[in-house]
Amino acid sequence: MSLRERVLSQLDGRAPVHSCSDLTELRELLSSPTGPAPVSPTVLPLTEARGLVKWGELVVDRAGHRVTWRGEVLPLTPTERELLTLLIGPPLVVWSYERLCVSALGGADTAALQSTIKRLRRRLRGLPGGPQVHTVRGVGYRLDPPPRLNDH
Repeated sequence: MSLRERVLSQLDGRAPVHSCSDLTELRELLSSPTGPAPVSPTVLPLTEARGLVKWGELVVDRAGHRVTWRGEVLPLTPTERELLTLLIGPPLVVWSYERLCVSALGGADTAALQSTIKRLRRRLRGLPGGPQVHTVRGVGYRLDPPPRLNDH
């Protein structure tokens, strides 16, 4: 399976994929009058969103700087909270390493991202039925959709 086919299968139709053979072709695509195909606004970072973001019984209150699981507050750092907010925010997509570094860590390197993901996974591990961060090898991280209410 080619790299393009693997990326397309991992994105599962959630976002467009453009492929260019070289830098010249990429420049032409970006500078064309119509530009590249528009990216769905639903996959843009949620850094400006305010209010509640939910994943099943996990609730992130961005304005209140709190994360709760079944009503109990989870002690997350601001960086862990922002990373979790991005991962659970609609829609559930594969977030690239680079995009998470910029959106959640203010441009830090991937080593800092990996360290934060490790701490976040440790905190989420104790939540029965809670979200789990999955690595999409060579691409980034994602979460599974939350369980439906009647799945309990």
